[in-house]
Amino acid sequence: MNNYVWNTPEKLRALLCEIVSWESRTLTAGENEFAYKLKTMLQTLSYFRENPNQIMLHDAGLGRNAVTALYKHPTATETVVLISHFDTVHTEEYGELEPFAFYPEELTKKLMEPKYKKDLPEEARIDLESGNYLFGRGTMDMKMGLALHMQLLEKASIEQWPINLILTAVPDEEVNSAGMRAAVVELVKLRKQHGLTYKLFLNSEPSFSQGPSDINEYIYSGTIGKIMPAALFYGKETHVGEPLKGMTANYIASYMTQYMEWNPIFRETDLGESTPLPVSLQLKDLKMEYSTQTPYRAAALYNVFLMKRTASEVMEIFEHVAKEAMATCNMHYKEICERERVKGVGKVRVLRYETLLEHAINKIGVEEVQCIKQKVLENNAWDDREKSIRIVDQLMIRCQELTPATVLLYAPPYYPAINSSDNALVIKSIELMKETAKTFHIEIEQIHYFNGICDLSYVNYADDANGWVAFERNTPVWGDTYSIPFEAMTALKGPVLNVGPFGKDAHQKTERLHVDSAFKEMPVMIDTLIKSLF
Repeated sequence: MNNYVWNTPEKLRALLCEIVSWESRTLTAGENEFAYKLKTMLQTLSYFRENPNQIMLHDAGLGRNAVTALYKHPTATETVVLISHFDTVHTEEYGELEPFAFYPEELTKKLMEPKYKKDLPEEARIDLESGNYLFGRGTMDMKMGLALHMQLLEKASIEQWPINLILTAVPDEEVNSAGMRAAVVELVKLRKQHGLTYKLFLNSEPSFSQGPSDINEYIYSGTIGKIMPAALFYGKETHVGEPLKGMTANYIASYMTQYMEWNPIFRETDLGESTPLPVSLQLKDLKMEYSTQTPYRAAALYNVFLMKRTASEVMEIFEHVAKEAMATCNMHYKEICERERVKGVGKVRVLRYETLLEHAINKIGVEEVQCIKQKVLENNAWDDREKSIRIVDQLMIRCQELTPATVLLYAPPYYPAINSSDNALVIKSIELMKETAKTFHIEIEQIHYFNGICDLSYVNYADDANGWVAFERNTPVWGDTYSIPFEAMTALKGPVLNVGPFGKDAHQKTERLHVDSAFKEMPVMIDTLIKSLF
């Protein structure tokens, strides 16, 4: 006798609250422990008690694991991959309510107390008083998606649906997507091992509000891409009392940042939607302490969103912008030198990291370059972005004949854009979702690119021209602390779709989940979607 454990709105709500209580902030012990707790919970289902080897943990680095759980019908080959992430962002913004951040029922009640309610933004207060929202870190982004997939897995295994499902729950989506990048390789192995055909990659990231009063629900037929061009600026050091004997890196960086911020040359438009404009995410000089020596090394990270462009195409544009910026910098610098009647330190050149690397190898040898890189990589206080910058910095210190210079590179992470809007199955599925939503008296709209960044970026990758090569060659930590399984991604052929619950204020202390959407509407919607595939 099979007993359902998550098949009612009340049981699904209890499931959500339990997995939210397993706090799993990115890069904490909780994130490491979550995979084991999830595996233990899935093993309570009778199907997995009988097939324990079909739940697997996959190393994602730093003690973290991705989880796959395969429900395999005896005769089916067609398979739906259910993708979710279980890490959450941190919780400092909750202040004195932080101990309640991972307990949605308690937090929602606590927020009703006058001293907390009065501090809420008006929209959040109205939602709280309506009783239609459950507050808490991870409720919306995105443990509800995982709970929905767990419910689907239970139904399919008990009712023996004639289709295969692979629940794929991963860590680290909020930083580098190490979990999904590890899972991609395992999904290729599972496909071969069990003779599967991947029919659909279904994510259940939440439906984001498009405006303050927007309560529409959305379905996404793709996800926007993100890449991070970066630059190391190397000038010439001097004493502040003799400023014209040098050139500060900050002076060089200021030109690059002016040319990068909000530059429409990076904007892409597809299917009536456009990418946000680029902005700087970090700009700093690399002096570790105060002194009267001028800062002659600096670095910047820039955020660029993608729809159709590859890493190689973005690097071409980035290099073009950098050359324009440095031409202006050099022109103004020349004017200053003429005005002050000094020779100056020369023109700022632009070069890619791959060019610097080749120059350094020719000058000091492969072994010395590897030694320089290894010393940087061993510094555990630095993340992949800082290590990328510091490798370039250390190589430039050894190659000062190239200065003054702006060195162009990529820093992790990289999320390719993926879109399935023109896929026949996706078109049909979206129409079905719209019709199903009408039975709940709600309208559902299609958006072609999910703008929150998600793990769907790492499946169904298509790039005939090897557009990722510029990323490999210009990412200093490539193959050491960061890599992307591009070839495995191209092997995971199948359309993508994102159908998830409605919520508001992800990554804010007012993060909340719409109760009816999560526990009444979405279970029917996703159930209907999967059943339409067999």
